Amino acid sequence: MSSENPIGADNQQERPGIEQWIVGFVDGEGCFSCPVQRNKRMSRGWQVQPRFAVVQGERSLHALELLLEYFDCGHIYRNRRHDNHKEDLFCFNVYRWNDLRNVIVPFFDAHPLVTAKRQDFLKFKRILAMMDRRMHLSLAGLREIARIGETMNHRKPSRFLESSEAIRQPSLLDGRVEDMVLAPWRHGGRFSPAQLLERTARAKFLVG
Repeated sequence: MSSENPIGADNQQERPGIEQWIVGFVDGEGCFSCPVQRNKRMSRGWQVQPRFAVVQGERSLHALELLLEYFDCGHIYRNRRHDNHKEDLFCFNVYRWNDLRNVIVPFFDAHPLVTAKRQDFLKFKRILAMMDRRMHLSLAGLREIARIGETMNHRKPSRFLESSEAIRQPSLLDGRVEDMVLAPWRHGGRFSPAQLLERTARAKFLVG
């Protein structure tokens, strides 16, 4: 089950008031995520995979089909369960870049979420903007994206941040603080190395 077309005005007009139903449904059941996952085909070995998803049991599959019909993009996947539950799970999933940027984000800009999930959406939108600026192509940018991602949804630790690649690389914030504090010394300034260390610690505290 899938759709590959941009959102259409006809769909929006078929069910007056469905937008508020979608907002309430996603407030309760939706998920905005941006995991940084290992991918050997990428130049850095890692890939940001932004995704909007809503999960339901098989008996509520029709609700996901309404989302698919309304947004006219994304896919519905079956996740067969092997536990003590009697029904499979289904997931409405949107991961294509154009669909996220041109359909999902504009919808929730126009129809804001009302629970704490709105903060996840705003972080999700921020990460997409960072990717627009191609920040995800650098290790420092990946670290910043992963740190934001850790504060979303279930706040799971990022595998990327625990990797050797991330640990040995300074963050964007560290780079800005270093440039701010150490620049005078690099150009023959008046600070001693001990003073520079003290100012660096103080600057990180103020910025953080």
